[in-house]
Amino acid sequence: MAAARPSSAPPPGAPDFWYASLRVFDLSLGDMIWSRRTIFMLLVVGLPVLMAVVVRLIHALGAAPMSIERTEITGPMMFGFMIWMFFVRFCVPILAVFYGTSLIADEVDDKTITYLFTRPIPRGAVLVGKYLAYLVCTVSVVLPAVVLVWLFVLPIGGSLGAGFVDLVTDLGVLALGLAVYGAFFALIGAVLKRPLLFGLAFVLGWEQVVLAIPGYLKRFSVAYYVQGLVPHTMPNDSAVSLIQGMMREIPSLPESLLWMGLIEAVCLWLAARTVARREYVLEQ
Repeated sequence: MAAARPSSAPPPGAPDFWYASLRVFDLSLGDMIWSRRTIFMLLVVGLPVLMAVVVRLIHALGAAPMSIERTEITGPMMFGFMIWMFFVRFCVPILAVFYGTSLIADEVDDKTITYLFTRPIPRGAVLVGKYLAYLVCTVSVVLPAVVLVWLFVLPIGGSLGAGFVDLVTDLGVLALGLAVYGAFFALIGAVLKRPLLFGLAFVLGWEQVVLAIPGYLKRFSVAYYVQGLVPHTMPNDSAVSLIQGMMREIPSLPESLLWMGLIEAVCLWLAARTVARREYVLEQ
């Protein structure tokens, strides 16, 4: 057995916490971008982009517009539906699971965590630096994919100029969702030995169930607060909006922002504290 023993204080002459975090960020970003997880991320976000291209081609060929209950589905309606169903409900939490849970777990599995902890830096800075690298990596892929979907589908019965403010809001919501989910799963990865299984069960099981039933259980999910920021993406008079309203209850904007900020700050602090205090025993 080999163990990475915790230290209550950084060694003498060690850089401060945030400088050390930025150094870890710089070292981790390149490895994260060129990892196999990035290929997976490109495949995930590439699906809605491909669908947007197909829809735009069908429209360019002069096909009859799609409709639901005699309501024509326009580009803004379609974009709102794709933001909600593909990005908010699937892409963001799934990518956060695969990246966030691996920030420390991969180092333990690869038996490289002892080398990180022998550097003269605060141990919690390793977690924070890798979290920042995750955030930059995912935001750099997800947000451009959203812009591509917007460019392809919004002109179908809509205006790019009129929808620009909503696009900026959507990009901010998705970036915030990646930050909050990432901090939550970074904590799970720091605490549990098999965090990926728990993360998938949380996203694909717990959140799907509690959001579909009435009551207060949905408040113990991240998705409940994320969805409070995205109702503007669907017109109120559309059939798709009616379906959306049946599927969920919406917390207020201040409530969503408050709880998302608390979840991110508390989870990231607890994750860094756990890494700083925990003794990681590596199996031979």
